[in-house]
Amino acid sequence: MLIGAMLAASPLLIGSKGFAAPQHALAMTGAPALPDGFDHLPYANPDAPKGGALKLGEVGTFDSLNPWILLGRPATGISQYVTESLMARSINEPFTLYGLLAESVDTDAARSYVEYTLRPEAHFSDGKPVTVEDVIWSYKTLGEHGHPRYRNAWAKVKDIRQTGPRSVRITFNAPDRELALLMGMRPILEKAQWAGKDFEATTDMVPVGSGPYVVDQVSNGRFISFKRDPDWWGKDVNFNHGLWNFDTIRHEYFKDGNVIFEAFKAGDVDAWREMSDARWQNNYNFAAAQSGEIVKDEIPHARPSGIDGLVMNTRNPLFKDWRVREALTEVFNFEFINKTLNNGAEPRVISFFSNSELGMQPGPASGKVKALLAPFADQLAPGTLEGTPLPVSDGREMNRKNTRKALKLLEDAGWTVARDGVLRNASGQPFQFEILLRQGGGYGSGPYDPQSVVDIYVQALERIGVKARVTTIDDAQYVQRARNYQFDMTWYWRALSLSPGNEQMLYWGSAGVAQPGSWNYMGMASPAAEAMIRHMLAATDHDDYVAAVRALDRILTQGRYVIPAWYSKSTRLAHKSSLHYPETLPVYGDWPGFMPDTWWYEADK
Repeated sequence: MLIGAMLAASPLLIGSKGFAAPQHALAMTGAPALPDGFDHLPYANPDAPKGGALKLGEVGTFDSLNPWILLGRPATGISQYVTESLMARSINEPFTLYGLLAESVDTDAARSYVEYTLRPEAHFSDGKPVTVEDVIWSYKTLGEHGHPRYRNAWAKVKDIRQTGPRSVRITFNAPDRELALLMGMRPILEKAQWAGKDFEATTDMVPVGSGPYVVDQVSNGRFISFKRDPDWWGKDVNFNHGLWNFDTIRHEYFKDGNVIFEAFKAGDVDAWREMSDARWQNNYNFAAAQSGEIVKDEIPHARPSGIDGLVMNTRNPLFKDWRVREALTEVFNFEFINKTLNNGAEPRVISFFSNSELGMQPGPASGKVKALLAPFADQLAPGTLEGTPLPVSDGREMNRKNTRKALKLLEDAGWTVARDGVLRNASGQPFQFEILLRQGGGYGSGPYDPQSVVDIYVQALERIGVKARVTTIDDAQYVQRARNYQFDMTWYWRALSLSPGNEQMLYWGSAGVAQPGSWNYMGMASPAAEAMIRHMLAATDHDDYVAAVRALDRILTQGRYVIPAWYSKSTRLAHKSSLHYPETLPVYGDWPGFMPDTWWYEADK
């Protein structure tokens, strides 16, 4: 598990040349780590036995089998198990794709186009071949009618056309080196199945795909199960060796994470990601864990921390003023919360890309980072160039020093504590807002319920005269409100990779202020942030790329849009002892592509 060595083996050398001939893989930076004709991914076990069943728990519900649109709450697993893309991502490299439905990929030095050639043996689960016509239809349909995550990149496509019996070329209208990879990750759907149907509507129609599994059973909102396709065309493709080993995979839906954990203890769910170090240390004395039927593993990773915490919606005028956001961050007593809930064991998220070389460096901006930010100096939040760190308390509950700072910031912003003990502005309006939570947690980072964190924070706010009303709603209502930014403050989690790119515009771009379905929950509209993203996408030098990401990280962190909580440098994963994974772990650790992809069932000997 030499993660540092694996990263060193994949240097970010952005200035790569164009291909002399079509290749088996494409890396965002430098060359692919695996040669043409490699046998299997380094984190897969090609000798893993096939068979067995896997049962996983999900928080909430679902009402659609179409995961590629904005509308509805889609069932888990369809994109992962049923459909495939032209190329597939290795999670042992920052960003490299290897051929899947496509046997080869071609591009030029500027990456002004990308051309894929389909494997002749590729076919859908109904036996029909995967054709260039299916590819072009899928790309156009997703780009014009799919979720915003597809539409944003599609806007940079100039043309898509067939260039041979099995080849398709996409030409771009903007300088963006990442597009050649992003286009390789679109799901390929069967055009004929969708004829005469409204793609943008929720549906209970089972999609036909070319992937390793087909949908077996569906009980709307309760469970969805998949069975391995015995005629899967791709079982002999080298990228797939050792992957997709279970005969069946079933996702059960539960009211909240606590119920899932009880189901796990009872043997009705096979694996559980534990988000609390305190619970990890103290809550595994039940019978199955003591007998060895349940085992506990920690999966390390070398990816950025991402962001996990309370986001303030600046669409609400209450949070427009940076001084208000900074004050509310001062009141959040991380050291006390961490000690109370985690025995003080978890590191705090100190920036969006911390725990990696992409994270902002402590202290004042310098060098290329300073030069990139300088043109926007008058637009940046206070402390961006200086690198003002997050507040640190003495760990005691009252947090008096930070509270005094918060009250001074609020006073400067026009808010003072009145005689009745309520924080009010000059017009007498009270400082009050709603914290919206999803029932049972389930924010993406696992079955994580932040209610305990919020309870402590609300009490701290009350001490300075702020009334925060906590509203907890069911999964369906939460998704609808969050998707349309109908909240003041909510819990926010966003995983970030070692190769940030176009998705950053979906996360932080100004289009998301009004466009539903983006991850710009904070409602930020920052020309500086968008400029840094454009620098990232155009960079042909490693140092320039890293500088642009670090500059973006400063803008996001110092904007105080999110009050950060903690992250873990490993995943705490409890599971049945009959479930196994390879000894060699990927750089990204427990990340999409790891579980259940590389796991297998083998009964205790």
